[in-house]
Amino acid sequence: MNNYETVFILTPVLSDAQMKEAVDKFTGLLKQEGAVIVNEENWGLRKLAYPIQKKSTGFYQLVEFQANPDVIAKLETNFRRDERVIRFLTFRQDKFAAEYAAKRRSLKAKTEEVKEA
Repeated sequence: MNNYETVFILTPVLSDAQMKEAVDKFTGLLKQEGAVIVNEENWGLRKLAYPIQKKSTGFYQLVEFQANPDVIAKLETNFRRDERVIRFLTFRQDKFAAEYAAKRRSLKAKTEEVKEA
């Protein structure tokens, strides 16, 4: 199993419930195919660098997971078929990217603990 990271942008006209439903659809697909979700982050509504489909903002979502390579083709096919997805990018993390992502997650967890205290 390889480590993967995917970032996808959802159209800004969705409500919060519709956005969560779309994210759950893709994470559910990954789990159904035997992938292990390592991290999931909602980056929220952000401005795009350039207009895509005449939209200047979008909901960004990051998902880190471990899966077999054949799962990626199914995931990307579903991204292409879903009209709520504006853009997506999936890449395999090498060992350095995986270490960096783990370090970033632990640092984020520490800052959240400090905020709660």
